[in-house]
Amino acid sequence: MMERRNFLKNTLAGATALGASSFVPGGLSEVFGQKAPSNKVKVALIGCRNQGWANLATYLQYPEVECVSLCDIDDEWLNKRAADVETKSGKKPAQLVKDWRKVIDNRNVDVVIIGTPDHWHCLPLIAACEVGKDAYVEKPLSNTIEECNLMVKATRKYNRIVQVGQWQRSDPHWDKAAAFVQSGKLGRIRTVKVWAYQTSKWTLPVVPDSNPPAGVDYDMWLGPAPKRAFNENRFHYNFRFFWDYAGGLMADWGVHLLDYALKGMNAGLPSYVYGAGGKFAYPNDAMETPDTLMATYKYPDFNIVWDHACGISAGLFDRGEGVAFFGENGTLLLTRAGWEVRPEKNNRGRIFPYCYPCDPAPKEATPRMEAVAWEKGEGKGLYNHVGNHLECIRNRKLPNADIAIGAEVAKLAHLANISNRVGAALQWDNKTNTFVGNREANDLIKANYRAPWKLPTV
Repeated sequence: MMERRNFLKNTLAGATALGASSFVPGGLSEVFGQKAPSNKVKVALIGCRNQGWANLATYLQYPEVECVSLCDIDDEWLNKRAADVETKSGKKPAQLVKDWRKVIDNRNVDVVIIGTPDHWHCLPLIAACEVGKDAYVEKPLSNTIEECNLMVKATRKYNRIVQVGQWQRSDPHWDKAAAFVQSGKLGRIRTVKVWAYQTSKWTLPVVPDSNPPAGVDYDMWLGPAPKRAFNENRFHYNFRFFWDYAGGLMADWGVHLLDYALKGMNAGLPSYVYGAGGKFAYPNDAMETPDTLMATYKYPDFNIVWDHACGISAGLFDRGEGVAFFGENGTLLLTRAGWEVRPEKNNRGRIFPYCYPCDPAPKEATPRMEAVAWEKGEGKGLYNHVGNHLECIRNRKLPNADIAIGAEVAKLAHLANISNRVGAALQWDNKTNTFVGNREANDLIKANYRAPWKLPTV
């Protein structure tokens, strides 16, 4: 296929092209139909260790799914997950590889799950789209704003069904809470606060560089990121705290929670952002990303405020994370566990504090709206999210966390990180996808790939 050859030419200069896939766009319409002899949708996982495996294990809960391929740069995890798949499904994947391009070239793969570090989301996703494969890609959608734009463009150009791993979009209580916000019962909302206080993100002590573990293709792990000596702090889970690969707690938790700040307020990207923070808790550890960050997003008649802290558990309302919509009639609190509404109360009929004995007894404070008791979530967000993806593969409708949704909130997280990194408030022009008058900030929009990898053209 010409598109296949063009993609490899554009993304890996000088590389030997893999054989062209026979999978054609639109082929998944027959996966569940009469022409599919096995009536199975065949999935592959790229990035097998943590969340990637959680995703695949959830797909395997659906009887119509079969895992036919696993890819990871680490032999330890590749072989472990192959055994895990066999345990769960009774069948070992036919393909175990360390180069993701072999997954893309596998004509038996219908859907690709991308569970890699953030800097490795763009290339496999666009390659999958070009050869007609649908995909599930972990959040945040990408590590740069430029990649976000390309991934959306490729998904639309090739008419693919791409679900982003923002699984709250398939957890019913989140939507119920957002609908309540939009009902107007809270009254005028002037502030939305979003926070993540995470004791799971402790300090990262400095350790010396070392050799990569046996069985690890470290150069492939780096991929388009800058060439660096191996350091265990940058590898596996801890990649999240280094700019080359990810956006810290802001991009990790922020995309989940800020997504519903945007949905509840029916808002897009703001015109103004100011992010301020730093390594206030652990100034001498190995992390590059801020352990403490606050960001204000300004809209015409309300603000969204983000707040995160590593190593602290008690956030707003004594919750580790959440979203709170502050209305004139009440405040709606939303977390992964559930949601509730706490009414505002009228004053006691006086502007000044009650003074005894010169004033008569004050009036009883009255609530401005009815409370909504805590409604517990069902805790099946990821399961529902995968089911929604499979359904949309059948009917070719947009999934709950379509790529445009993932791109918008990933950009929102990147705006705050960039503002913090350049140390300035920034004006954002959503039409041009650039910051107004700040060259340093605009440079951070871009994806600068290490040779021989190249940013794809779409």
